[in-house]
This record gives sequence, C-alpha cells and structure tokens, in this order.
Amino acid sequence: MTDVPESMRCSVLRGAGELEVRERAVPSPAHGEVLVRISAVGTCGSDVHYYRHGRIGKYVVREPMVLGHEPAGRIVAVGEGVDPSRTGQRVSLEPGVPCRRCRWCHEGRYNLCPDIVFFATPPVDGAFAEYVAIADDFAHPVPDSVSDDAAALLEPLSVALWANAKAGTGLGSHVLVAGAGPIGLLVARVAQVRGATRVVISDPDAGRRRFAAGYGVGETVDPGATTLDREVDAFLDCSGAPPAVTAGIAAVRPGGSVTLVGMGADEMTLPVSAMQSREISLTGTFRYANTWPAAVALAASGEIELDRLVTSHVGLDDVGTALSPDPAQVKVVVTPGA
Repeated sequence: MTDVPESMRCSVLRGAGELEVRERAVPSPAHGEVLVRISAVGTCGSDVHYYRHGRIGKYVVREPMVLGHEPAGRIVAVGEGVDPSRTGQRVSLEPGVPCRRCRWCHEGRYNLCPDIVFFATPPVDGAFAEYVAIADDFAHPVPDSVSDDAAALLEPLSVALWANAKAGTGLGSHVLVAGAGPIGLLVARVAQVRGATRVVISDPDAGRRRFAAGYGVGETVDPGATTLDREVDAFLDCSGAPPAVTAGIAAVRPGGSVTLVGMGADEMTLPVSAMQSREISLTGTFRYANTWPAAVALAASGEIELDRLVTSHVGLDDVGTALSPDPAQVKVVVTPGA
C-alpha cells in the first residue's frame, strides 16, 4: 500500500452517549476488496439512535463500535483479484455486502440477506474513520460532477429510490409523504422524478416545512392543522410516528398503497378494518438493492440536488455534536480527514 499510513483515527461508540476518538490500524484490503480513504460520511437517524440508546431493536452495541454508513472517498489500495487501475478512483460506498449465496441474494433481493455485513450495525464497524475496506463491487465509481458530499448521500437517495419502487409511484401519481427530514425530502423528490403530478409533504415543524418548500418538493402541510381528503394514491411514511401513519392511511384512496420507510415504534395500532374494506396495500422497506446506478445518474444529471441538503460539516472530534438532534440541521456530514 503506497502512501497509506499504518494507523488511522476513528470515532468509536463505547456505549450510549459515549464517543471517543481512537487510533486503530488501517485495514488491509482482502482478496476482492479495496481500501478507501474516506472523504465524507453522512449522519443518519440510526446513528443518532445508536448514540442515544446503544441499540435499535435486536441490534445492541455490546462492544466498542464505529458508526457511520453513508460514506464516500477515494480508493488508495486494492487487494488481490482487483484491477490495480481502480487506485485513485472516487467512489460512493454501498455499505451492505451480502453473502451472494442465499435465496434472497439469488433473487436479487440481497437487502434481505440474513448474513449481510452492513456498516455500523453491531458488531460491524462503520465509516466514521479515515479508512475502510470494502468489497470491490460495492465501491461505486462517481464522476467528478458529483461532489464528495453528494457521493456520500447516494445512500439515503438509494433509500428513497427503493421506497418509491415499493410504493409504485409513477406518472400521474398523487403522493403523500410524512416527515420532512432528509429521507422524506428525497422520497418526495424521487416521486416527482418518477412522474408524480402532485406531491404533498407533511411535517409538524415549521422550519422543516420551509426547507422542504425551498427544496422544491411540492406542497407542504402541517398535519396538526390539515385534514387530507381520501385521494392519495401512495402514502410513504418517513417519520415513524404512529399518529402520522394513522393520518396518512386515512388519506389513501381505495386501492392505494401505504409504504413504511421510517423506523419508529416496534409496534403500533393500525386501522385494519378501513384498510381491508378499501383494499389498501401495506408494505415496509428495508434498505435497498441494485439502486446505485440510478442514484449516481440522478446526482450527476442534477435532477436531484444532494448538496443542498447538507447544512453543516464536522470532524471526527465532533461526531457527538453531529449526533445530537438539532431541528435546524437537515444533514450533517462528517469529514474524517478534516
């Protein structure tokens, strides 16, 4: 490995609310892997949840772990079996590498692989670090027209692409999105790109509604002051809030769809009778599969402006600040080399 140090800095979560910057050995790329110097990592709600609570559902932080699963950087070394010409290439990292052998992988639904190795999911380390190693084919090249920040945000854009595919949004759709955080904003924009003629985004926070309006996602509404008619073709919940889910279902027309994107309560009460009598379909989403080519193309074309979502940057020493919820922030990006 040329010009690669032996050690690196990384932000380590020791337990709920406990972060510290440590020195660790730079990983060596194994057969079929590349070593990437990280330039930007987006912060996500799951990072915040692990930081605040030390767990998400069955995933519990039992050993010190590095968070961060929205990374981009530059390949600085390759393992055996990888084309050496990839060295120097700018890439966006798809943070979950599946087993490639199970039924779900063979069906192309590798997001459901039970043995997937996913960044920042206990006990797997993430990318709040100066270097990471990853499978060669999960380091996706990005053109120079895509910034480091935007390359990192191809991960949440992939969430939005997958959610819209599951919801069946398309030409002429009337779409309702609950939650004007980064995922909700991108879900709404992808719906527009897919041809939705009306997109409404709902959020109780006035500042987030203003940002959404400036981002061009269509109509914005305050759920506490608005009752929507039953005319929505597709409702996508990106809030995880039970009241938002219930209100969204009430707005869906007969034969419409409900897609749960945001992670909220483990259990909630749903209006089953109303859904059954109106034949409303309900599904969840879990990450994504085969979305990076489309995400790269959308970012490179400028159809979806990812850089506009970034409201601040922090270095590894201030990751705790980035993971402390602030309604004024939309997307905070960690720059490990800063």
